[in-house]
Parts: sequence; structure tokens; C-alpha cells
Amino acid sequence: MKFLVVDDSVTMRRIVVNSLKGLGYSEFLEAGDGKEAMDVLNADDSVEFVVTDWNMPNMSGLELVKSIRAHSNYSSVPILMVTTRGVKEDIMEALAAKVNNYVIKPFTPTILKEKIEQILASV
Repeated sequence: MKFLVVDDSVTMRRIVVNSLKGLGYSEFLEAGDGKEAMDVLNADDSVEFVVTDWNMPNMSGLELVKSIRAHSNYSSVPILMVTTRGVKEDIMEALAAKVNNYVIKPFTPTILKEKIEQILASV
């Protein structure tokens, strides 16, 4: 399964990628913001799962989710939002934009695994 990991923090992208590697996944693309992520999606139609932060420059994670959901080629790609935004209103807004699940930073690889498995079981 090929993941697109989107976060403006290189360190956080490394943490997510290393967590995914620890879970047995081996294919990753990375992007530093939502705009770059859309460019990656448009260039590589083999992305099967998106893990995105919310707070990023140029195009936020929420805007990215809305753009992905509006695009016919990848509107059904599973999206996991990993963010520091943990208030109920933010979670509800992300769910309304059709993220498949939501993880609040900091997280453990176990939590990441559980959320990914929940998403894959439901798609």
C-alpha cells in the first residue's frame, strides 16, 4: 500500500513514515503542504492512503481533504488526519470534510495502527 504523508514538519513526516515502516508498510511519498500533496496526487495515481496534518502553509490539511474529496480520480482515497487540533469543533469540521479518521498528536505507533486498521476495515 502506498502512503502519501503530508506535514510541513520534516521531523513529523519522519515520525509518521518510521511508524508506518514499523507497521510493515514500505511505500511512501511525502509532501510539505496541501498544495504539494495535490501535485503529488496528480503526478502519481497509485497513492492508496493519505496521512495529513491540518496546520500547514499554502494549503491546510482541511483544504487538502476538501480538494481530494472533490476530485473524481481520488475522492475515495482514505484520509487520516494527524494533528494537534483536538477540540470537538475541529474534529467535527474534519469529519464533515470527510476525513476517514482523526489522530491527535502526540500519538503512538499503536494508535496509528488502530486508526489505519479501522479505516481499511470500513472502506
